[in-house]
Amino acid sequence: VVYEQEGVFIHSSCGKNDDQDSLIAGILRVIEKENEVVVDWRPLDETLDTSNILCAGKDSSSVVEWTQTPKEKCSQGADRPSSYEAEWDMVTTVSFKKKPHSNGDATAHANGESKWSFLFSLTDLKSIKQNKEGMGWSYLVFCLKDDVKLPALHFHHGDSKPLIKCLENHVALNESPHDERVLLVKTQKSLSQSFENLFDEPSYGLLQKWKKDPYIVTMGKFSKVTNYIVGSLRSSDPSNQRRPPSEMADFFNDTIPGLKINQQEEPGFEVITRIDLGKQPEVSRREPVSAEEWAKNMDSEGRILDVDYIKRLIFKGGLCHTLRKEAWKFLLGYFPWNSTKEERANLQKRKTDEYFRMKLQWKSVSEEQEKRNSRLRDYRSLIEKDVNRTDRTNKFYEGEDNPGLILLHDILMTYCMYDFDLGYVQGMSDLLSPVLYVMENEVDAFWCFVSYMDQMHQNFEEQMQGMKTQLIQLSHLLRLLDSGFCSYLESQDSGYLYFCFRWLLIRFKREFSFQDILRLWEVMWTELPCQNFHLLLCCAILESEKQQIMDKHYGFNEILKHINELSMKIDVEYILCKAEAISMQMMNCKELPQTVSEILGIENSSVTPDSDTGEDESAAELSCPTSLYQSISTPIVAANGTRDGAQQTAETQSLTPA
Repeated sequence: VVYEQEGVFIHSSCGKNDDQDSLIAGILRVIEKENEVVVDWRPLDETLDTSNILCAGKDSSSVVEWTQTPKEKCSQGADRPSSYEAEWDMVTTVSFKKKPHSNGDATAHANGESKWSFLFSLTDLKSIKQNKEGMGWSYLVFCLKDDVKLPALHFHHGDSKPLIKCLENHVALNESPHDERVLLVKTQKSLSQSFENLFDEPSYGLLQKWKKDPYIVTMGKFSKVTNYIVGSLRSSDPSNQRRPPSEMADFFNDTIPGLKINQQEEPGFEVITRIDLGKQPEVSRREPVSAEEWAKNMDSEGRILDVDYIKRLIFKGGLCHTLRKEAWKFLLGYFPWNSTKEERANLQKRKTDEYFRMKLQWKSVSEEQEKRNSRLRDYRSLIEKDVNRTDRTNKFYEGEDNPGLILLHDILMTYCMYDFDLGYVQGMSDLLSPVLYVMENEVDAFWCFVSYMDQMHQNFEEQMQGMKTQLIQLSHLLRLLDSGFCSYLESQDSGYLYFCFRWLLIRFKREFSFQDILRLWEVMWTELPCQNFHLLLCCAILESEKQQIMDKHYGFNEILKHINELSMKIDVEYILCKAEAISMQMMNCKELPQTVSEILGIENSSVTPDSDTGEDESAAELSCPTSLYQSISTPIVAANGTRDGAQQTAETQSLTPA
């Protein structure tokens, strides 16, 4: 039972005066079963006279038909307000008929207990009509498929909003454009926030679970489900022709509502959007920032002397491991860059007190209390499940009763107290694990994780707004970089870049080795050389794989499988070089589309809304010019991925703060 509310009434009388109503008190529940979620209402008093209403049963096709008995129809009182519609406050005698085949367990209580009771599956729900006026209590009407309307439910002892919120965990509800009182069911999406094995099911079940919960499928081994998905998405026609882009658009728009990526196929489309970006520049990286370099950029009171300079050093080479414990606190925003050593010590004291106050909140919840707090119970169950399989091959987390696992669990539970609305969603343990590994301290790891989650919060919200935005932005960038490759992906039903979902959701955590992810994250946290650098990393990986995908004519299934199998095989230094080269290529473009400029946060005076820049040939005012990197050389890895020993002896310019 995920929702329960007493004091939910049916008004059975259609008398002209409200006091003539026969009030039937009942309990409304939302129940999660193995394969479905059902809404169940039944009266408190099972001895009620059942002669007024018969409740239709639910059969396997989920069609119940309510018909008002003509001879017992009663007229509405003229004095009743027009907005107080009959369908919302009363039900007269109803008969029912059921299609022959019944589904025992899901059948409503038409025979047996009370015929006032009803039950239906959320898969049968079409819309919910709710009152928008202050009438002393709220009430709503469920409308099932085939326009079957159930009796109105009146919430005398509470609000209907918690019910709506509960239902939104399992179905997407959108306000009707024609009537603000009506919520339409768009598609089932149930972000269940739990791991299950998806790979021993028939293809239809897998496809449905992908549509319901892209988090689960994404976090799992996606390659194993590709054969099932492609079989479900493609036509069953023997010719196996590719489904039209419009149909694929509908599928992915259902999965992630609001996802709008151009799927045009007009021959002239590429010509309109193609812009010559010029050749990608050669880029190299330097050695990690040493403890000596860090100390030289700090005054006697512990302030960082030149924040921009130290960020550039980190961007170009990362950090040596001994520095991470201190430097990450600055990069993540836990420590202010302009703070002194004493100010940071005082901050840590305050934050330690605050942390343990929140930790005590869940630690002090008794078993009896937790039985009455389903959300906390669910959060704890999911955290315990995920912690036991997070980075268990890493020495910091391996073995039984590992103290690292206990800290991982406690920090995630405390985060639920910090942000109870979000709580815990699968994937968050992946973001915390490297942070705790580096900090080796519960309190510091928690507050760094809080700062990281501030950046990543939208990725885990139920509406997936962050994921929608990033996939759309990535599509814009990739189309500018290589419109031909984009067109090829679209021709293989892959233009939605859904195979990048896991990359974006947890910032490549499962694509690189543990040590490489430490390097990658600290580089991204510098927020250089532009906004959304992680999207350029995606572009760099895809561009690196483009030749193989196109030369071997990979289709939908092969692309998905190939991208998934890149995990742990990507050279982090090479990809960082390539992504930086792409950023410089775009920054140097004088005809950069306005959309791309906004995605990257580039101020370019020659930018125009789409393609043509007019006659303004003035130099672009870039927020992060190419010259920004020229004071930092000491290269160790070239942009082509080779490690050139000769380059290390190259002339090194002085590291003068810019």
